[in-house]
Amino acid sequence: MAQNSGLSLAQGAALCVGAVLGTGVISMPALAAEVAGPASLVAWIALIVLSAPLALTFAALGARHPDGGGVSTYVRLAFGPRLGAAVGWCFFFAVPLGAPAATAFAGGYVADVVGGGRITALLTFLVIVGAVFVMNWFGLRVTGRVQLALTGVLAALLLVTVVAALPHARWDNLTPFAPHGWSAVGPAAAVLVWGFAGWEAVSSLAGSYRNPRRDVPRATAIAVVVVGALYLGVAAVSVLVLGPALGSSEAPLADLLASGFGGPVRVITAVVAVLLTAGAVNAYLAGASQLGAALARDGALPARLAGTPRKSLLVIFGGSLASAALPIDLHTMLLLVTGCFTLVYVIGTAAALRLLPRGGSRAVAAVGLVSVLGLLWLNGPPALLSLVIVAASLAYQSWRARRPAKIAIPSSISAGSAAPNPNTKPCLVGEPE
Repeated sequence: MAQNSGLSLAQGAALCVGAVLGTGVISMPALAAEVAGPASLVAWIALIVLSAPLALTFAALGARHPDGGGVSTYVRLAFGPRLGAAVGWCFFFAVPLGAPAATAFAGGYVADVVGGGRITALLTFLVIVGAVFVMNWFGLRVTGRVQLALTGVLAALLLVTVVAALPHARWDNLTPFAPHGWSAVGPAAAVLVWGFAGWEAVSSLAGSYRNPRRDVPRATAIAVVVVGALYLGVAAVSVLVLGPALGSSEAPLADLLASGFGGPVRVITAVVAVLLTAGAVNAYLAGASQLGAALARDGALPARLAGTPRKSLLVIFGGSLASAALPIDLHTMLLLVTGCFTLVYVIGTAAALRLLPRGGSRAVAAVGLVSVLGLLWLNGPPALLSLVIVAASLAYQSWRARRPAKIAIPSSISAGSAAPNPNTKPCLVGEPE
């Protein structure tokens, strides 16, 4: 929806915050603390600092090239359609891995209330993914406004949690500060990429602003500050209040609220976690099913596999079930998914170096590129999956190019179709209620 009567600065900032503030924060403080202890706060600060050049780079791209395709469009413009399609593959094949990981967060909160541990978490996955699959199969969607409202509920919950739990903070919970050594900060940062994925959505929204060149950078700057403050506040209070118990907590927000209020807060946080996760999984499946169909129409995926949104939906649903059954722990699953996100950011910032003019914007993009390359390295062996996906995409496209030509069918991805974001991203601007 690229029209002058579009998003205002305030609306754009709210959508940018929603694009990044996802369900990961309900469990990320515990996961990071499990890896690095109180030193995980250093990883949080590093990711917040990294967010600035990364977000500003995509904002600069969006301001100059306001197009709904976002990263895929910029990569296509800079490096050609084959690498642009490879970016689509990274998003598409990360979704079946991301859905079980996202529902695991909600499953921890449900299990915290009703018990059952792993079995409860698995049942939560089946209920959420099954319900969202049926909704998307019959064309029923969680609208952008509803998703934005869910994100608002999350932001309010985070703020209330910080305020309620802060009086129970204890400075001695910061010692020992790095129980697993300073080298653990890097792996903790790699895990936290999940919670910060979404800055690419800033560029996808650019065409919907009233004045993209003026308002996109401003809205992005506001979002960086708001998201950073909320994330760091929750992470710091989690460490200071819960101490060593944080690393083993299945529902850290519920534990924090219980310390401040007591009463039935665990039930409330479990309900909120399930609703937020349902919105996130809807964004996964709805966006990826459209993306898969568009890739297939461009010849970047086999048409028999993903030629229609329903076919793509079946692939994603089946892949999600298979991923949930794999004997892979949540930490490794997160790294597999964040590796795909990070590689997309590497390619996207590299495209920015070719598309942005010389000067400050290109310098910021260079900083962003170096940073995400470092994150890709910190991701470790799981990052190899993203490289395999890109290589497989390029190999498939080369193989298909050697086949006899058929009549091409135009597709939305050629003009730049938006890739899905796994973080509950309410980026469906103008979607009907």
